[in-house]
Amino acid sequence: MQIKRISILIVLLLIGTLAIGQAFQGAIAIGTNLTQVDGDEMYGFKKFGFNASAIAIMPIKRRWALSIEASYSQKGSYEKYPREADPTKGLPYYNLRLSYAEVPFLVHFTDKEFLTVGLGMSWGRLVDMKEIEWGEKTEASLYSGHYNRNDINGIFDIRFPVYKGLNVNFRYAYSFAKIRTREYSNLSGDKWSRDQYNNILTLRLYYIINKRKIDYNE
Repeated sequence: MQIKRISILIVLLLIGTLAIGQAFQGAIAIGTNLTQVDGDEMYGFKKFGFNASAIAIMPIKRRWALSIEASYSQKGSYEKYPREADPTKGLPYYNLRLSYAEVPFLVHFTDKEFLTVGLGMSWGRLVDMKEIEWGEKTEASLYSGHYNRNDINGIFDIRFPVYKGLNVNFRYAYSFAKIRTREYSNLSGDKWSRDQYNNILTLRLYYIINKRKIDYNE
């Protein structure tokens, strides 16, 4: 099972981080993604997905730090049936779930103890997927070649402290490279193609396990 392997990887990273000792801090984060796929002819952040990470943080100097994560992140797209098509339908018109094992790498800047801002990128590997259109599963699969198995994202990250090591984490990520090119057509016979990109908003609880007080006056 791919999910089992990802869970083992996250646990090993967390254990390794704690074993390193004073040079690193360890953290865990869990929350939800709100996603859409740009270029799929659907609109809006309507797809919910799970997001979980084990994180190693290396303080550099006072306000600066680097972090690397082992993450499991679900992305995709969702749209209900148009009412003009059939208002009685209970199934979605379109439902895409893309599950990735990801390795985000970020540079962080902390303003006193109030706000931490991060910029970085991530490499993701597609480990599971399912695409439903008009209530039926499509021929797209993990190995069919419809979707790129790799996803490179740019990341903007904000973290607010809540209590001791507990933080609230907001993140925005967007694909640098297309995840798919898809051909479309309409009833008039017109045809066109669209490149598609993951577009992700993330909200997480972010807990630093061995948080240390920093003297910002050094």
